[in-house]
Amino acid sequence: MLFELWKHPRPDAAVFRRDGQVVVASHRLAKQVLTDRERFSAANALDAVTPIPAASLRELTRHRFRLPATLANNDTETHEHIRASFGAVFAPANVEALRPWLHGLARRTAAGVAWRLRTGATVDLDAAVSSEIPLAALARLLGLEVEATGAVKRFSRAALELFWGDPTAERQRELAAVVGPFHALLRGWTAESSGATRALLDAYGEDAATAALFFLLVAGQETTSQFLTLLLHRLIEEPDLLDADPAAVVEEGLRLLPPITSWRRVVKRDTDIGGVPVRAGESVLVWLAAAGVDEGVAECPAAMAPGQRGSRRHLAFGAGAHRCLGSQLSRMEAEVVVAELAPLLPRCAVVAAPVSEPNLSFRMPSPLLVRRR
Repeated sequence: MLFELWKHPRPDAAVFRRDGQVVVASHRLAKQVLTDRERFSAANALDAVTPIPAASLRELTRHRFRLPATLANNDTETHEHIRASFGAVFAPANVEALRPWLHGLARRTAAGVAWRLRTGATVDLDAAVSSEIPLAALARLLGLEVEATGAVKRFSRAALELFWGDPTAERQRELAAVVGPFHALLRGWTAESSGATRALLDAYGEDAATAALFFLLVAGQETTSQFLTLLLHRLIEEPDLLDADPAAVVEEGLRLLPPITSWRRVVKRDTDIGGVPVRAGESVLVWLAAAGVDEGVAECPAAMAPGQRGSRRHLAFGAGAHRCLGSQLSRMEAEVVVAELAPLLPRCAVVAAPVSEPNLSFRMPSPLLVRRR
């Protein structure tokens, strides 16, 4: 399995086979796979990459853990309706209404970090900034009362490792012991929910509503958190980038540092991808990060040059019917954080750079430790 794709050089071939996967690396073909629902299904998007052993499955089942098709893995006729329900929550007007509050939160966060640095402390920007702000914004948008940030982060990272990582059987049991109980807690939130989650509960039942909330709570904040840590590290190391407009910086960051490096599809019928024959039932790995640096995507595809032509043509948010619902929210969060932390970052020195553990799709960077220069 192609774990740690961020360590792999971009391949010469647009489509190739490796470790049991058909890998698609070109921008054009990646977008084609993601948008063609006649030939490629999203049904395998949430399947565990490393098979979960019986002991761990029993632990999950004990807490009534289920992931029926709702959003990312939904290739049924219900997808459009479920997506539309949550799409209304993430409507541009709703997201934009958060901007003043978000600026205030980011400004207070930056001030807190600055004070700690002035005292000589070493600060983890992943914990102090990246983990806090996206979760707070998502909770505010969804109307959730999320106070225990640490518990949510332990759950979301455990879920990403359990389903997309390469854990041992012993580690899988540990992860299931985190994911299962939190999933039971999500059922309680679902029962007390309102808005889109309540509508989904009434229309499709508790399992579907809990599964949707599970995915939104994981993907809706964890991806932005990871992206912020990667981007903040890059900006500390290359402070000249801060001279550019924050929105342009964010787009180049998404193109070159996408938090989701790959995503899966399954072939529905015998066909071909770019002339390479593929069979029904085969797994296709869409290499999103490689697609972002494909020739012709941007004017200088290998360079981080905010504002360059083609910068927004990346696939960091996917494409087609399953394109990320929270793309506008994620962009705005990142822009606000870059703008509010811009005066502080040049005064930071990296003590420990973020390191990513083996994972098929998610970067999951470790703490970004900084001190005052």
